[in-house]
Amino acid sequence: MKQKLAALFLCLALAAAAAPPVPVIFDTDMGNDIDDALALAMLHGLESRGEIRLAAVTLTKDNPWAGRYVSAVNTFYGRERIPIGLVNNGVTKDEGNYNRVAIDAGRHKWTDTKQEAVALLKAVLAREADHSVIVIQVGFSTNLARLLAEPGGKDLIAKKVKLLSLMAGDFTNKGPEYNVKEDIAACQKLAAEWPTPAVWSGFEVGRTIKFPARSIEQDFGWAPKSPVVDGYKAYMKFPYDRETWDLTSVLYALRPDRGYFDLSAPGNVIVDAKGFTKHVPAPGGLHRYLMVNEVQRARILESMIWLASQPAH
Repeated sequence: MKQKLAALFLCLALAAAAAPPVPVIFDTDMGNDIDDALALAMLHGLESRGEIRLAAVTLTKDNPWAGRYVSAVNTFYGRERIPIGLVNNGVTKDEGNYNRVAIDAGRHKWTDTKQEAVALLKAVLAREADHSVIVIQVGFSTNLARLLAEPGGKDLIAKKVKLLSLMAGDFTNKGPEYNVKEDIAACQKLAAEWPTPAVWSGFEVGRTIKFPARSIEQDFGWAPKSPVVDGYKAYMKFPYDRETWDLTSVLYALRPDRGYFDLSAPGNVIVDAKGFTKHVPAPGGLHRYLMVNEVQRARILESMIWLASQPAH
């Protein structure tokens, strides 16, 4: 019996190891808050573990230093191959508190990119297997709304994308959330027209889970200089604990069956003219939103810390 169980566990382990990594597109407004950088670090941790392949990073922050910082992070993790796409005429154009400062602080290597975000999204989706791609949007909906507006864009999304996981909205009706209100028209279009399942992580989820400064001080010591650490220390007066809004969308999207979060009933998210988001339950609806309890918060934070501080290899 013991031999049979051992053989079974070996077969399961081999099957898991043989599963191809999930292709991921990360759409971010890097530089507006530091949680984007921690979310990108988590993605690199997941790729190092063989769970994903970061197929592209697209930016909704319209400043070249946003792309340069993403390049510096990718290069730091040994993945300078990852293509980066820049938004054209995006809604925030400043360089942010940490993009340039972090690069200069650590003299991190980076490469400029001239690729436009929507063109890159189309090219990457076209070459991936059908219904395989997970898109994680943690900034504005600018790029994805423009992709929807492209000839054949919606059909391409429906054919190639498995899930959209986005940090956007507030499902406690307390106010318009930043990622929505900065480009309301784009988020309205995305909510109304996106053709695949979408899971929204509202402001109220990441607000209650804070990434600790002690992790920045203690868990990244495997590298003498890290653009993630340098970015965190540049963003605000250090030490501080920061909300994990964007990290929640990464964790749910790529480990949806671990019990980290609860989900609302299916329905449709409506975005009004002021940027308020409302979830209307409906059988067969494509939209759900994340919910979290106190026990889950502790597990979530531990997982975020482990993945974000995963050593590069």
